[in-house]
Amino acid sequence: MYHTQMEAARHNVITREMETVAKKEKRDAEYIRELVAKGEAVIPANKAHKSLSPEGIGAALRTKINVNLGVSRDANDYDLEMKKVMTAVRLGADAIMDLSSHGDTEPFRKKLTSECPAMIGTVPIYDSVIHHKRDLNELTAKDFLEVIELHAKNGVDFVTLHSGITRNTIEKIKSKSRKMNIVSRGGSLIFAWMSMTGNENPFYEYFDEILDICREHDVTVSLGDACRPGCLADATDACQIEELVTLGKLTERAWEKDVQVMVEGPGHVPINQIAANMEIQKTLCHNAPFYVLGPLVTDIAPGYDHITAAIGGAIAATMGAAFLCYVTPAEHLALPNVDDVHRGIIASKIAAHAADIAKGLPGARDIDDQMADARRNLDWEAQYGCALDPDTARKIRTERAPEEDHAETCSMCGKFCAVRSMNKALKGEIIDIL
Repeated sequence: MYHTQMEAARHNVITREMETVAKKEKRDAEYIRELVAKGEAVIPANKAHKSLSPEGIGAALRTKINVNLGVSRDANDYDLEMKKVMTAVRLGADAIMDLSSHGDTEPFRKKLTSECPAMIGTVPIYDSVIHHKRDLNELTAKDFLEVIELHAKNGVDFVTLHSGITRNTIEKIKSKSRKMNIVSRGGSLIFAWMSMTGNENPFYEYFDEILDICREHDVTVSLGDACRPGCLADATDACQIEELVTLGKLTERAWEKDVQVMVEGPGHVPINQIAANMEIQKTLCHNAPFYVLGPLVTDIAPGYDHITAAIGGAIAATMGAAFLCYVTPAEHLALPNVDDVHRGIIASKIAAHAADIAKGLPGARDIDDQMADARRNLDWEAQYGCALDPDTARKIRTERAPEEDHAETCSMCGKFCAVRSMNKALKGEIIDIL
């Protein structure tokens, strides 16, 4: 009996989860096993998450999408949050991160791991204050580790741990070399805890103890980027890169215990720096799967940051990022509602799919070729069947329907439709316009 997917892979064992991922990826199971054994792919699959439909995350696999959800003090309707979860799964989200920071979070977390087929992730430091019902400066390292273990027992598949920010980082941030300081919520909490207590980061100091917990339950460690840039001015600065060096060392320590690892990345990055960021991560973190927020390619689009993130995400995934954290129109503004979640997921799915085509993954372009056939034949039902968001496509066409005598086309071109004209011309038919 092997504790983790990585341990099994290193002993040349192909698990049920590896077989499932191989079928989804149109790859040989042995190929998946080799990626997991090397740490170049992870299969986050907590033994207690019985409803899980396993997915693989790695640069050589389909680009996966994560959706951040969860309640806050100002928006604490768990039923609504569950509705968002099911909407996300229906739209093709591969993972749900429960970032709840209010109330009794454990029942919701258990509901997710008992009913949701997508991977479930959390950031345990968010839950620490409300679980222990003590303010941040009153918590101990032991308190933080207890919450990690609780989440592991609840069936969470991966946890984000901001282990790369240390007391050395405090002095660099205090030097005011950054325009936006720390924008990671988890990173800011660790920074505050270290500042108030004078202690070292518990997720760094007790990393081996955390790995023992993760190994027991096969929880994948997602190494959080506390120093990710929150604006273009801070992109690829010394603070970000120094943390990445530490994350690379922690990755090796995790692999020594057969614990699967992802590494989280930026953030706000101008387009011309995205490729370099991907290469630096692959080098420093030994090709561990890279999980990126965006990256957002401009700072001035509140209300449209799902678009700025999709632009960056498509480039990042083409260059080696494996996992895209969705961004919604509400980013920087508010907790996303159901419509925001919808828009954010579709934008990220577009970015991921575009990157998979660019990478030449097996079968990635098949659905696009099917769409081309459907469009050539003016087969609207077939077009909806190929669409990432068929409901929206159908709604737009229905609400702006063409006139009856040219119903085969759309209301944009009518009988001037190029596809209709070419089909008729190639058949030797009269092209009637008037």
